[in-house]
Amino acid sequence: MLEVVYHQCMIKELEIRKISFQSEFSIPIIYKEYQLDCKLKCDLVIENNLVVELKSVNEINPIFEAQLLTYMNLLKAPIGLLINFNVKNIFYEGQKTYVNQLYNELWD
Repeated sequence: MLEVVYHQCMIKELEIRKISFQSEFSIPIIYKEYQLDCKLKCDLVIENNLVVELKSVNEINPIFEAQLLTYMNLLKAPIGLLINFNVKNIFYEGQKTYVNQLYNELWD
């Protein structure tokens, strides 16, 4: 199935559970006090703490991990989740959690 279908299903599930989120969230880029128009968008930001990047690919490429880590740093998010729906068992092989050590004190 296409990534967009999984994305819409996730949005619906979050709405049903009344969980706060933003979808296709534009990430602001500030350079020397100027906001740049770089059009960086992450798939989901949940409860202003969890960045979620959704994929439906044969294999997780390191660029996807770098993308998620970049979003986490820019948004100062303590946790990120990379989910690949194109696997047999999503719970065992389809997700990977990342902890942003720079902002880990938010959870202390």
